[in-house]
Amino acid sequence: MDVRPFWLAGRPATGDGELTVTNSHDGRTVGVCSVPTPGQVEEAVAAADAVRKEAAALPIHVRAEALAHVSRRLAERADEIARLIMEENGKPLFWARGEVGRAVSTFRFAAEETRRLSGEAMRLDTEPAATGRLAYVSRVPYGPILAITPFNFPLNLVAHKVAPAIAAGAPVIVKPAPATPLSALVLGEILAETDLPAGMFSVLPVPNDRASTLVTDPRLPVVSFTGSGPVGYAIMDQVPRKHVTLELGGNAAAVVLADADLDWAASRVALFSNYQAGQSCIAVQRVIVEESVREEFLGRLVPAVEALVTGDPADEKTQVGPLVSVEAAERVEQWVNEAVASGARVLTGGTRDGATVTPTVLADVPTGAKVSCEEVFGPVMIVQTVSGPDEAFAAVNDSKYGLQAGVFTRNLDLAFRANRELEVGGVIIGDVPSYRADQMPYGGVKDSGVGREGIRSAIADYTYEKVMVLTGLSL
Repeated sequence: MDVRPFWLAGRPATGDGELTVTNSHDGRTVGVCSVPTPGQVEEAVAAADAVRKEAAALPIHVRAEALAHVSRRLAERADEIARLIMEENGKPLFWARGEVGRAVSTFRFAAEETRRLSGEAMRLDTEPAATGRLAYVSRVPYGPILAITPFNFPLNLVAHKVAPAIAAGAPVIVKPAPATPLSALVLGEILAETDLPAGMFSVLPVPNDRASTLVTDPRLPVVSFTGSGPVGYAIMDQVPRKHVTLELGGNAAAVVLADADLDWAASRVALFSNYQAGQSCIAVQRVIVEESVREEFLGRLVPAVEALVTGDPADEKTQVGPLVSVEAAERVEQWVNEAVASGARVLTGGTRDGATVTPTVLADVPTGAKVSCEEVFGPVMIVQTVSGPDEAFAAVNDSKYGLQAGVFTRNLDLAFRANRELEVGGVIIGDVPSYRADQMPYGGVKDSGVGREGIRSAIADYTYEKVMVLTGLSL
């Protein structure tokens, strides 16, 4: 099997080690990529640092056209890349195609947003002492960005760091997840087709235990991390003087109130508790149902979950595939068994076959069970009954996480109340917390992280405001 090169300052390169990527469904080797040496990592960082001024000064049209080119090429190679995501991640083709489509949009949005970048003029002569003065406010990149990306969306979550970096005029070094580096390497291949200067991007599939060298390097003033809370906050503690953005975990809640469309709610909760095999920070994990409609809702939810097609991710009909590894599936199985031993009831699912966990619905789960208070990151949901909106909203907030929440209601007053009261970064009314538009601000509060993704928001995170004051003008 050919060894895929990594991308070092815009050019393909090989190191002295190799990383083997396997398919979690059947254990097949799907790819081998080269691993950079410490010297090559240093070369990539030095190149990013050397090009930072040129990158910041790149004309808007150069940045925008590079982003538009990536969007077009991803669309042209969509089927190929979807199959690669399926192979390395275990994600069913249905969801893998959706991920490629979202990445196409993410780069297109970034190209559009780049063309809208402009400084702001601000008259200062609102006071006599500032007569003849005008401020020009622009955004300037902090410098090269270290983008550390997770396995669950190996293309689009890389896109959400790379695209705004290029838009902002900042070099970017991507450290993809060791389990799923191949999609990021294809993205590097497409970026190499653009007119971006050498050093503007590198894709370095280094092992996690070598990432700290990149994290602490002072030439990389911004660290953008997506992954687990303990790792993210360890990074923040390690580099307190850097600008760190963290998109971390969650145990997202879907609230089903008495006035909800129960058929719609059940179908959406069933699908989006189990999409990506539950390996999404905003997959539905906690279902909070108003007591008056509990039985009616469960009568729709459980059959909807059982109707999901689980199996080979290469099968066009499969909706729920394997987790990223057997070890990940074993952990999820253990958490379910611990909850059951503590008194929880299995309404459906709860079994494992290799890396695949059957979509699982649990009731009567003790509050201290891991499936209740931690992030499962698997196809498991718990159902909790509440007396009404007061108790429902309190239950959502009774979590150390705060990424997104969904509220199924047709009452506009309750919708705005949920937006006021829920301690999360996003409130989705009439749908699951799993909804995300790639152009909107996305991120959490509490242990779900700091900073926001979404193109405009990420550009703001990667840059700072700079003010120039012009004096002696006739305004």
